Amino acid sequence: MPEQPVLPGADPFSAPGGAHGALVLHGFTGSPQSMRGLASAFAAAGFAVELPRLPGHGTAIEDMLQTTWSDWSARAEEAYLDLARRCDKVVVGGLSMGGTLTLWLAERHPEIAGIVLVNPAAEPPADSFREMLQGILDSGSPTMPAVGNDIADPGATELAYESTPVGPLLSMFEAVNEIAAGLGQVECPVLLMNSPQDHVVPPSSSDLIAERVSGPLERVTLERSYHVATLDYDKDEIERRAVEFARKVTAA
Repeated sequence: MPEQPVLPGADPFSAPGGAHGALVLHGFTGSPQSMRGLASAFAAAGFAVELPRLPGHGTAIEDMLQTTWSDWSARAEEAYLDLARRCDKVVVGGLSMGGTLTLWLAERHPEIAGIVLVNPAAEPPADSFREMLQGILDSGSPTMPAVGNDIADPGATELAYESTPVGPLLSMFEAVNEIAAGLGQVECPVLLMNSPQDHVVPPSSSDLIAERVSGPLERVTLERSYHVATLDYDKDEIERRAVEFARKVTAA
């Protein structure tokens, strides 16, 4: 089935920039719209920036039903390698599943200068939750209610699907198992920002990352925001801290 037209605002973002690069990754069922502010902040600071639209995202839910973790991770790695060929040093940042992909890249590419994580998903879910999802899938329902648009600011909206594709979600959880087991391989500097009031990814996921990564860690609490913090009340603070961090790790 051909992919649906891209929704307004869901297009990828790219900026040529200079010697240092920043790869920015959006979350599950979301689109580049949720990370455009951060990508633009990196570009304004002189970084070459890539904000890809992950396969199946930013169009229609039917497109995402055909995708799995291997599709999204392949696209993320392709974008990273492209930046790495063009830039002396690269930082990677992501929201939610974008943070999961960021950790996956950091485990595979120790040369990454530093990573920025915003409410990342890295804690394996309970077996009972997986079994519930498999039951939904086995019953013939490919989707369940959405997890997107968890934002405290009533004036902000995430461009995300109105339902959640169950099969793709299960594929992500399989990847999370391996990523969680390999967190000790993350030796680069880490900027970890998470919201205590996150209704999608539990804060314990960030606690797990903080406990297990080997690299130097800076942690920031986003008191005013929910899960999609890059569009929420703390978005300016996220952008400021991320740029400051990226400048520091690429100058080393």
